[in-house]
Amino acid sequence: MYYLGIDLGGTNIVAGVVDEQGNMIVKASCRTNVPRPEEELCDDMAAVALKALESAGLTKEDIGYVGIGSPGAVNGATGVIEFANNFGYHNWHIVDMMKERLGVDVLVENDANAAAYGEFQIGAAKEADNAVVITLGTGVGGGIIIDGMIYSGFNYAGAELGHIVIQHGGRQCSCGRKGCWEAYSSATGLINMTKEAVINPFNSNSKLYQMIDGDIAKITGKTAFDAMQQGCEVGKAIIDEYIDYLGCGLVNIINIFQPEILCLGGGVAAQGDNLLKPLMKIIESERYTKHNAKQTKVCLCQLGNDAGIIGAAFLGR
Repeated sequence: MYYLGIDLGGTNIVAGVVDEQGNMIVKASCRTNVPRPEEELCDDMAAVALKALESAGLTKEDIGYVGIGSPGAVNGATGVIEFANNFGYHNWHIVDMMKERLGVDVLVENDANAAAYGEFQIGAAKEADNAVVITLGTGVGGGIIIDGMIYSGFNYAGAELGHIVIQHGGRQCSCGRKGCWEAYSSATGLINMTKEAVINPFNSNSKLYQMIDGDIAKITGKTAFDAMQQGCEVGKAIIDEYIDYLGCGLVNIINIFQPEILCLGGGVAAQGDNLLKPLMKIIESERYTKHNAKQTKVCLCQLGNDAGIIGAAFLGR
């Protein structure tokens, strides 16, 4: 049996074919290129899905359904994305539109929930009954597993952990609030911090400035990390601030849910120990349960960027 999952990200659409054990057989991708009409996005998702099947030597008849992980408040029961703030979509009937294009059953879940489910099925959270997965990408996603089940809330808008406020009246978030954790701890937030540092005239002689030739268009979520690793004090200051905000939110999550395992995924998590070690110093000193015998295990997702694809692919199992 083979499964097909689609990870609809803010930057890329990635479709993957996986087997019963969760092994990734093949992937295909394209740019998301939002904002644009939902119909165009569905066209590209269908094209990427079919390309992945073709590359695997399979057809639609070889899979029972297609699973999709998407940002936003996703109502899996109705197949409607009720609100996706990073895309600007409201009441997007994604399941109906994708069924029309693919001719197979389609299931949809929040992307971070799908990533959490993938890690719970075969990844870092496999041995846990209660786990939280935080994804650090275009936004900050949250996926919660309670007693082995995805927690979505009564209205399917639960686990939007990126939209807890960590600084009242702070940075503007795309959801409409100010000071959201996502505005500080997503890859987008890190890029914005890096751009602000680069345009500061006092930093024009920094290694960071030289790395991008003063062109802020070249800045990515890795730029400040790369500068820090090359001994740049400006890069280190940016990363210290970023990790401080990220740690603040993670301690909040641990204090609220007390999960057995908290996994970090997404593009920023690819920094590994450069991210995790300083984060753990904050978590260990600030979490409410620091004197307890049992503590939440904080680790990196084992499935990397494939977690969302695998979780989406397994939604119907």
